[in-house]
Amino acid sequence: MPLQLVPQYLNPPLTPCHITFGTYGTRLHGGVRPAVDKQHNQRHTSFILRDPDRQEFEQSRMRFSTRVLTLEQRIFTEAVLPAICERGGWKFRNCAAESNHVHLLCDVVPDVHGEKVRRLVKRWLGQRLCEQWKVPHGATWLAEEGSNIAV
Repeated sequence: MPLQLVPQYLNPPLTPCHITFGTYGTRLHGGVRPAVDKQHNQRHTSFILRDPDRQEFEQSRMRFSTRVLTLEQRIFTEAVLPAICERGGWKFRNCAAESNHVHLLCDVVPDVHGEKVRRLVKRWLGQRLCEQWKVPHGATWLAEEGSNIAV
């Protein structure tokens, strides 16, 4: 008797993942805009408090100027994210690109951690942005971290 696969094993259930990341230098720790760090990145925890000294320190560490997405770059970002999700094997749901951050909602297999998805999305999106708009050698479009929450 031939082995028959149960349909649920062919298509494992997917986990919705909300991924958010900022553009380089736009949400410095200690600034007036809400931000999180490794101690403030869990649900229901407060944002980092305003701290001008910390903001100044973070700004002094920046190697390149702040990146703010133009309307054209935001439209481009939203246009390429579905293909980036397809490349990664994730099901694209929706996205929104703002001048200083990007939101992506996609479905991933439970075995893949959202942090890995976020890192790949940022890498591939940054590459696509650099193909269209050149930046100085070593510069980046996107902030170092971000969030990935299974919803």
